[in-house]
Amino acid sequence: MESRLSLVIPAFNETGTIELALERVLAQPFVCEVIIVDDGSTDGTRDVLEAIDDPRVRVIFHETNQGKGAALHTGFRHATADFVGVQDADLEYDPADLARLLKPLVEGRADVVYGSRFASGDEHRVLYFWHSIGNKVLTLASNMVTDLNLTDMETCYKVFRREVIQSLDLEETRFGFEPEVTAKVAAQNLRIYEVGISYSGRTYDEGKKIGWKDGVRALYCIGKYGVKTRRRR
Repeated sequence: MESRLSLVIPAFNETGTIELALERVLAQPFVCEVIIVDDGSTDGTRDVLEAIDDPRVRVIFHETNQGKGAALHTGFRHATADFVGVQDADLEYDPADLARLLKPLVEGRADVVYGSRFASGDEHRVLYFWHSIGNKVLTLASNMVTDLNLTDMETCYKVFRREVIQSLDLEETRFGFEPEVTAKVAAQNLRIYEVGISYSGRTYDEGKKIGWKDGVRALYCIGKYGVKTRRRR
């Protein structure tokens, strides 16, 4: 598979995993560009990133914390490869799975590919019951307004044709990014695929940041952008 994937990594206070995440991402032969957006880290992540010396890696710094969505917007604007994907810095998602997401795009069958944690027989760390229920409820609500049949709308792993993601007018600066981008790709009647992936979730003690308030915001975004989607379709 040719090297043609730009990966955007939003990072906020990830000193414990950012170096390993970058090492594992760059080990994938199809990754030709990594754009790390430090979103105002205060734990030394910035110092780690400033020391990186690799022509494939570009580091952009937000002077203040703006949110994951804002970091992604910045990274998407600077991507140059044929395809653009998202990789969290915490390694809950295995970069080796990215090859599965890239395949339908490279073969010209898809415009957008989601990596599903719930449509796979691969290994999964067993963690929070109510988180899994919340994810499924949000996915169901999103599907109801977009008329898609996704199994994991909230997944981090999403890969797009570059012209698709750069054409979207994205507004959400925090975790509302997931339902917003889903609604907006649905509105364009794009070819969306989903492939199963493994998942190694982390606990709150290990640095997990998403909480119940983000779930409430996601529901709001599903309604807000879903209405616009239905009008356009």
